[in-house]
Amino acid sequence: MRQLNVLIACEFSGTVRNAFRKLGHNAFSCDLEPSDDDSPYHHRGDVRNLLTAYQWDLLIAHPPCTYLTLAGNRWFKPEYAERFPTRIQDRQDGVDFFMELMNANIPHICVENPIGVMSSIFRKPDQIIQPWQFGDPFQKSTCLWLKDLPQLEHTKVVDKGEFFEWTDKKTGKVKRQAQWYMDALIGKSSYERQKIRNKTFQGIADAIADQYSQYIISKK
Repeated sequence: MRQLNVLIACEFSGTVRNAFRKLGHNAFSCDLEPSDDDSPYHHRGDVRNLLTAYQWDLLIAHPPCTYLTLAGNRWFKPEYAERFPTRIQDRQDGVDFFMELMNANIPHICVENPIGVMSSIFRKPDQIIQPWQFGDPFQKSTCLWLKDLPQLEHTKVVDKGEFFEWTDKKTGKVKRQAQWYMDALIGKSSYERQKIRNKTFQGIADAIADQYSQYIISKK
């Protein structure tokens, strides 16, 4: 089987990188944070310095969603302007970084993010997937923007997992959130919560590695 050169941008868990390496591919992750598993196949630094440093076949990117997700839209209201004076520029920087990854000179690209502003600023995602479609009983809507890649085929549809419900004191509306996400908020630091939320579920990582690599190799 042909070995692909794969760059995983903005990943410190190594989940996607390791899924590709298990299939025999030359995969490397890159992030400003060190790798969780101290892997020699991780580069700590700005991924933009690597985009043209090597002849990559495939880029899988997980750009930060802090300023792009719809969940953070409330902080852009005028009443928060003094509290977060740089937030508008922070969002623009996030958009620019997302687009730099999407427009990289690499033949096959997948950029992942939650539901957010890129659907209107850029375009609608090519696919929205859930962990429970790939064997992990959890709910987490994940958008994929693709360049010369197919939509992922579901590998194992399972239960969506548990949910936590509560009544909003201000609106009186019942709200619902995945239990795994709520558990990630309790008793953990901001940094720990971020790492839990950012990790790619194993079933999705395996599907990405298997299906995308097969597609690219079949084209050659």
